[in-house]
Amino acid sequence: MKKSVKIIYVYDALCGWCYGFSPVLKQCYEMHKNDFDFEVLSGGMMMGDRIGSINEIAPYIKTAYHAVENTTGVKFGEAYLRVLEDGSMILNSELPSIALSLFKQYFPDQSVLFAHEIQNALYFDGRDPNEFETFRYIAVNHGIDPDEFEAKMKTESAKEAAYYDFALAKQLRVESFPTVLMQTSETGFYLIAKGYTDFETLEFRINNVLNEVKES
Repeated sequence: MKKSVKIIYVYDALCGWCYGFSPVLKQCYEMHKNDFDFEVLSGGMMMGDRIGSINEIAPYIKTAYHAVENTTGVKFGEAYLRVLEDGSMILNSELPSIALSLFKQYFPDQSVLFAHEIQNALYFDGRDPNEFETFRYIAVNHGIDPDEFEAKMKTESAKEAAYYDFALAKQLRVESFPTVLMQTSETGFYLIAKGYTDFETLEFRINNVLNEVKES
């Protein structure tokens, strides 16, 4: 049954700060999944002329990941750090965005978990975001046939769904990731996180919105 409040998480699978924020959002989901609807939108951070190798697009990652670890407490896996050192992996948001949009057709209420698992696969296990195998094994963890999932990922309709998410993110005027919005009505949107936000602050803002809506 549709709930009266929705948490909208706009992220990108290739966003390192989203990886740092992912455990916070997952904790929020576990606490409130019976209270609110949750939806994850891919923002399309690495698309068009931004697509390129790690070395070409974001060499600063080789030092910036330390800031993510120190601020958020997450750890980047040794496998990912080897990928980072190699520098040849292509950063392209399209395939992980297609995987997420397709997964939402199976389990729309579990998109937070799937996004979390994608980021763990990339940033801890060092998996390639451009390989179907990366998403096949996550699909299996949710009881989805991996061959079926891969075949559907290759369809034009799955690609269109991902680009629809990009468009929604722009319509919501989200320009940086991670961003979290709280929707309380058809036109009532509240910004509750922009950039990394700890769990206590996120909860405080959620409660403020609920109180404001209650009093209005």
